Amino acid sequence: MTSKYIGLISGTSMDGIDAVIVDYGDNQCKTLDFDTYPYPDELLVELKSLCKPGTNEVNRMAQADRKVAECFALACQDLLSRNNLSANDVKLIGSHGQTIRHHPDGEYGFSVQIGDGNSIAAKTGIDVVADFRRKDIALGGQGAPLVPAYHQAVFSSPDEDRVVLNIGGIANISYLPKGCDPEKVLGFDTGPGNRLMDAWCKTHTGKEFDEDGNWAASGQCHLPLLHSLKNQDYFKLPAPKSTGRELFNLEWLQQSLIVQPEEIPAEDVQATLLELTALTIANDIKALAAVDSVYVCGGGARNSHLMTRIAQHLPEIKVTTTEELGIHPDAVEAPAFAWLAWAYEHNVQGNVPKVTGASRGAVLGTLFKHG
Repeated sequence: MTSKYIGLISGTSMDGIDAVIVDYGDNQCKTLDFDTYPYPDELLVELKSLCKPGTNEVNRMAQADRKVAECFALACQDLLSRNNLSANDVKLIGSHGQTIRHHPDGEYGFSVQIGDGNSIAAKTGIDVVADFRRKDIALGGQGAPLVPAYHQAVFSSPDEDRVVLNIGGIANISYLPKGCDPEKVLGFDTGPGNRLMDAWCKTHTGKEFDEDGNWAASGQCHLPLLHSLKNQDYFKLPAPKSTGRELFNLEWLQQSLIVQPEEIPAEDVQATLLELTALTIANDIKALAAVDSVYVCGGGARNSHLMTRIAQHLPEIKVTTTEELGIHPDAVEAPAFAWLAWAYEHNVQGNVPKVTGASRGAVLGTLFKHG
């Protein structure tokens, strides 16, 4: 019987579909292959548009749901082809989908991920587990972050207090105290990751992202702007909490820019946004009981200037990447959804109620059969 699973996710940054094949044989998690597959330009524009209220939303979302699924299926097929595997060699696909709205608070909170599981199953010939967030929300949780349960399973240590820091569009942390008592695991979104920096960089340089943080490093952090930004109420909220581009976007940034007494050079704004990300991450890590090491994954791990600033804010703590633990920083989130598919199959709890705020633990996901 096969022990191979595929994990799929496109994060808040929408910089591509992360796809991975993992093997859970012999009670180990072995990554066989992974890659990132960009969206077609036209679909990417539509997805970003769907993150905000607009006209004809229902029809547009329904069509994008199918188009995203097609892209996810093509990513699966490419991974299978280049590894000489067939659909019969894979037990399940775990698909996070693409988040376009995340409003989990209130009596009827919700989070919307598109990428139709039925379509992925039909196109790949592999059963799919998807729709991971809504069960947790139905139980009163945020539906996010979901990766701490996987981080606990893969990264916990008997003798080191660890933080796994994922810097995608939004940054989130998983706190794994030594011995990793499930009751002590914590996790939440700290705030902006790459999303604001990428958007500002695209607007002012035409580049999709600030490579190595070089543009930010060329500027000076503008302290009054930094002070204004970090006064956002979200940073003062206790966990459990989660956020997204609905809050941290260019419109939010503009609210602080227009009250500044002078125009701030674009590179100084970029430097300030990087400092905001580094500082808010570091503040939340310093507030934890004890931390020996921080292991960074996600796109932010490739931003050397951001990594340096985080380390400078945490002088007593080792800051490195998950590469040191044997997992490439780009190949951490997608395996989490392969693991959640495995957890669904084996009736294993996929959420951490202390992290999400759900009233109880639950098996997450919905099964979409290919046949």
